[in-house]
Amino acid sequence: MALPRTPSFRLDGKRALVAGASSGIGFGCAVALAEAGAHVVLSARSAEKLAEAVDAICAEGLSAEAMVLDVADVAATEVALSCREPFQILVNSAGLARHAPALDTTLEDFDAVFALNVRGAYFLTRAVANGLIKSGQPGSLINLSSQMAHVGGVDRAVYSATKHAVEGFTKSMAIEWGPKGIRVNTICPTFIRTPLTEQTFSQPERVQWITEKIKLGRIGRVEDIMAAVAYLAGDASAMVTGTALMVDGGWTAD
Repeated sequence: MALPRTPSFRLDGKRALVAGASSGIGFGCAVALAEAGAHVVLSARSAEKLAEAVDAICAEGLSAEAMVLDVADVAATEVALSCREPFQILVNSAGLARHAPALDTTLEDFDAVFALNVRGAYFLTRAVANGLIKSGQPGSLINLSSQMAHVGGVDRAVYSATKHAVEGFTKSMAIEWGPKGIRVNTICPTFIRTPLTEQTFSQPERVQWITEKIKLGRIGRVEDIMAAVAYLAGDASAMVTGTALMVDGGWTAD
């Protein structure tokens, strides 16, 4: 009897773009893709932080380079990507959160969060897909969403709204580009401990709320997302598109 073979998790020969890659989840995703053999282009707004991240990856004998990019600047993003070879993998981890009670939401905060989390994410995904379609190549496009794309949360009306929007355009893009071999998915993390989330974890009442909601009883780690992105990026997930991979410790199970 011939045995079925598990599809490879390797990404050798693939080019990957990771936005928001200078720290936290984005940096972890870049490391995961590089470890799997991809050449990874790390992008973010800070040239200094990007250089440190790229140096750390290359010091391990992996393949990476930096591209300074503000995803919220749609025109600049489209020009930058049009000048490069197509990326078979996209991980969009660039995002912004300005938490406040709904009654206290300012227009400035609303517009800033939507500009990056929805507008920027939408047109970045489209720009990468455009390069693939023009070159006739398949690809895997991954947007970092959130468990808050499936539930609500205190002080998170704006953030939750942006992530619900990401889920919507991800499904529609997956339907449109599926016949071209382009898969589009989201990863939905729970609270992950990173430098950007330390403010939340410094509040005892918030920590209690979080730990009570996460059924596995622990805070998420960057490594939890690294494993998820490695799966969605390559052939191991060849039949997965238009869906949300929940990495939430069971938060949304009830």
